[in-house]
Amino acid sequence: MGAGSCRRLRLAVLGPVRAWRGGVQLPLGPVRRQAVLAALALRPGFLVSHEQLLDGVWGSEPPRTGRKVLPSYIYELRRTLDAEGTGPADSVIRGEGGGYRLVVDDVQLDAADLAEHIEGARHAKASGDPATAVDRLSAALALFDGEPLAGLPGPFADVERQRLLERLLRVRVERLECLVQLGRFADALDDLAALSATSPYDESLVALRMRALYGSERQAEALTIHQDMCERLRDELGVDPGAELRRVHEAVLRRDDELLLGRATARSAAPSTRPRRGRTVNELPGDAGHLIGRETELAQLIAPSAPGSVSIVTVDGTAGVGKTALVVRAARELSAHYPDGCLFADLRAHSTQRRQTPEQALQRLLRSLGAAKGELPSDLEELTAIWRAATSPLRLLLVLDDALDADQIRPLLPAGAGSRVLVAGRRRLAELDADRRVTLEPLDSGDAVSLLTHIIGEERAGREPEATHQLVGLCDGLPLALRIAGSRLQNRSTWTVGYLAGRMAGDEQRLGELSVGDRSVEAAFTLSYEHLAPEQQRGFRALGLAPTVEFDVLTSATMLHGPSDATEQILESLVDASLLQQPRPGRYRLHDLVRVHARHLAEAAPAEAAAARTAALRLYLDAARIASDWDSGNFPTGPQPDGAPFTTWQEAEAWLDAAGGELADVVGHAAAFGEADYACWIAEALVDYFVRQGRYHECQTALEIALDHVDEATDDRMAVALRNCLGYTAVHQRRYTQARTCFTEALDLVRRRPDPYEEARTLAGLGALDLSVGDGDRAIRHVTAAVDLAERLRNDWVASTALVILGLTHQFGGRNEEALACFAEARTHAETDGRPRMLGRPLSCAADVHLRLGHYGEAGSLYREAIRLVEQVGDIFLCARSLTRLGTAEQGEGNPGAAIALHHQALLQHQLLNPLTDPSCDWLEMDIRSRLGRAYLATGRVREAREQFRAVLDVHGARTHRADRAPAADGLKGREPR
Repeated sequence: MGAGSCRRLRLAVLGPVRAWRGGVQLPLGPVRRQAVLAALALRPGFLVSHEQLLDGVWGSEPPRTGRKVLPSYIYELRRTLDAEGTGPADSVIRGEGGGYRLVVDDVQLDAADLAEHIEGARHAKASGDPATAVDRLSAALALFDGEPLAGLPGPFADVERQRLLERLLRVRVERLECLVQLGRFADALDDLAALSATSPYDESLVALRMRALYGSERQAEALTIHQDMCERLRDELGVDPGAELRRVHEAVLRRDDELLLGRATARSAAPSTRPRRGRTVNELPGDAGHLIGRETELAQLIAPSAPGSVSIVTVDGTAGVGKTALVVRAARELSAHYPDGCLFADLRAHSTQRRQTPEQALQRLLRSLGAAKGELPSDLEELTAIWRAATSPLRLLLVLDDALDADQIRPLLPAGAGSRVLVAGRRRLAELDADRRVTLEPLDSGDAVSLLTHIIGEERAGREPEATHQLVGLCDGLPLALRIAGSRLQNRSTWTVGYLAGRMAGDEQRLGELSVGDRSVEAAFTLSYEHLAPEQQRGFRALGLAPTVEFDVLTSATMLHGPSDATEQILESLVDASLLQQPRPGRYRLHDLVRVHARHLAEAAPAEAAAARTAALRLYLDAARIASDWDSGNFPTGPQPDGAPFTTWQEAEAWLDAAGGELADVVGHAAAFGEADYACWIAEALVDYFVRQGRYHECQTALEIALDHVDEATDDRMAVALRNCLGYTAVHQRRYTQARTCFTEALDLVRRRPDPYEEARTLAGLGALDLSVGDGDRAIRHVTAAVDLAERLRNDWVASTALVILGLTHQFGGRNEEALACFAEARTHAETDGRPRMLGRPLSCAADVHLRLGHYGEAGSLYREAIRLVEQVGDIFLCARSLTRLGTAEQGEGNPGAAIALHHQALLQHQLLNPLTDPSCDWLEMDIRSRLGRAYLATGRVREAREQFRAVLDVHGARTHRADRAPAADGLKGREPR
């Protein structure tokens, strides 16, 4: 921190809590007094209640004197911090309304400087200026003086200390990323090594360190730390590295300068030459087939192993994924290093032929080596002893294909130091001690197209590029399926690629078409299924009916009507059998073709299938209704969520969040399988969840799917409800013509078949639409009728929503008292509902009125309460909007420093919005930056103000929001903004 003004107060919390005035450090007294100061300093400008201070500093052991201790602490802090002659009314710590707040307009706070440096760095980085970003981030790091809030007691200090340490870590990592981007690898490596030591499981640090090592021409070290990380994740956490670390590893192997270093640097690597020595025997099968897209896995299989030991590498994956082709290719590339023999044994775990026992395999392997003298024993122990004696002086390469389990493999392991064993099988052999494990996934789209093109020829594939991609998608990237499809096209020269794709378009025909000669994808899957225990088979069938591609233990347990623990064991066993994937902890998925096979099996038991499917759909319906601000009681038809596994709306929302972008697919799944009522109920229930997250496109998709099937539903309410929901969504998207059509159709239907609940929703929706297009009189008529009807029905959600719309209509018409009365009544209804977002909206709207009237104190109190509420539900837009308006209120109170800090907080929140999906994103940024510019002007910081006004005019949507450009344009011209 700089010296600043000779009389300005400086506070530091990014280390021991300290204060200076005029360059002189001030004594702050005991640590609990310092903790009270820190609690105020880290909420600059905010009122902190007595209860919050007591809980934050003393926790569950408050002082015996209770609240009496706080005034004494505040008195001493004022004596220390305030300039001589300052009274309580002008103190840096103000007491009001049951609490205290730190007035920051004349205070330099290192935490605020930190936020400003970080924002400046990120802006520079986004603008393509990593050098400036490094300078700003270095300045941010220089603010830290050891552990933040060092030595302070209490829960608040503990939480804030951890938050600031996490921020410190993010700043260090962002600075290192910029150093790597600038090519300053040596500068980055020491810090990266130190950070990696303190965060041993952080894959992003390892990836960044690999990039720096690669840039320093230390490729081998980069690969070594990747291997160390993989082993640590596998041995200590039981997981595989994530996509980013795998991508960087692959890039290092390929020497991809552009991906790793951000620039295209040609590197030439002399091809390695390996001497080929003679060997006794080579039983490796022919290297049939064209291997595409397996470079990373092949590199893992042929990587050097520890000398003096028997190296074991396993390859697992679903049927038809190309395990045999990969291990044979790897064995051929390694063969020159094993002069004593390269042996191959097909153990036939999943074969129409009889499985090969360890005894049979050993007898054959011994004869291949020429170690069999006369008749061999049949006893496994004796055979194993002979095999170990025969192989102990040899260095062998042994390939074991289609292995079942570790018991089948262990007796076959050679004893000679330096030997290597490559094992391929569908199961993950966790009980086998392997040096490396490779899980083979289906090919990505590009590699799959390359393989099919290789089979059918470039000319044929080039004539039908779209059909080729479609066929690849139907084969799900499975090499066996692609080879079968390619063979069918080779054998039928009159068939077009599009014709075969059309034959495979439906799930019923898809697997049947993937059969040629004795090769069949369905037969391969069937052999895997037949090796499962009965409870695993039942679980596999049920998973084929899951309404989403990915699912969790709860969904599976609900479909199986069983406990979660037992269900998880079934899921993990199916993962081990390579019938199920686990893309991340707690989430599972089936490959497309495997899912088709599982669904075929499930449909053979229709009663079991119907029960599983209905259970899954009911789970999604319960979650959506519980998570909705409309509250589950405001859905008058359909099953109520009695006995649902979610006790709060937060739990239900978190579970829906984990489903990601697949929620609309649940509606499509229900419709496709004739569950029209569930399709409609789920689409309706998801609307509030989608809209408050700004996921309008998903919401519209789900509703349109349901509307296409509404005539098949038995619930007559749905025809009106879905139109209301679609209109409600369209208003948020500013698609007013569509919204008018939906609400008009809904009103026509509801008046032909009376439904007071839906009529109230329709009228409220029409009022919102009228308000949006500027027709205040019509909005008042519609919304007044909606309020009357909702209050008669005791529907608090509709009443609160309609009253907010009515209040906004009065506000825009200049009728401030009427607006405040509406917002107060809306708040009363929202309190009955109890949802934070429903409470936050009328508070924020009422605060807007007070702000316009110049009632800055009242506005500030309401904004703070609204922010506290909407932060609970993650409403980014309303939080950012309220923060910047709170800043304006603080400026009106004469606190421009606090205003600037709040506007910056609002900008940080705004960055979390998606400009592609949120139609108000540009307007909000312009509003925040205009207010920030005015706050800078109030403090005489003209250059910073001009930067903000210029940024307003540069916003992508500035042309659309012309009225909002005017204040910025005035500010740039030196005039008082309008």
